[in-house]
Amino acid sequence: MGKRGKEGHNKPSAFDRARNELLSQIRHCGVLGATEEQKDSWFKETMQYLARRYPAVTQEELATLDAMGRRYCEPVIAYGDEGGELGEGN
Repeated sequence: MGKRGKEGHNKPSAFDRARNELLSQIRHCGVLGATEEQKDSWFKETMQYLARRYPAVTQEELATLDAMGRRYCEPVIAYGDEGGELGEGN
């Protein structure tokens, strides 16, 4: 087998690294079960942290990360009082 060249192995951009860190933090910090007020506070602090950690990420990209992270925290299937019970109507 030949050695692999460095061609084709691009280093992830600052945005990609910030996105990966944000999604990792969401999974590990418990924000998924937080109230909306707690999420707002957490995202504000986290976006400030990411801006300091990744200065190459623009304000527009930080806004994109914020929106992406908030969507990630939303349940895929609605539940609670609005949702019906399983098997209802079948």
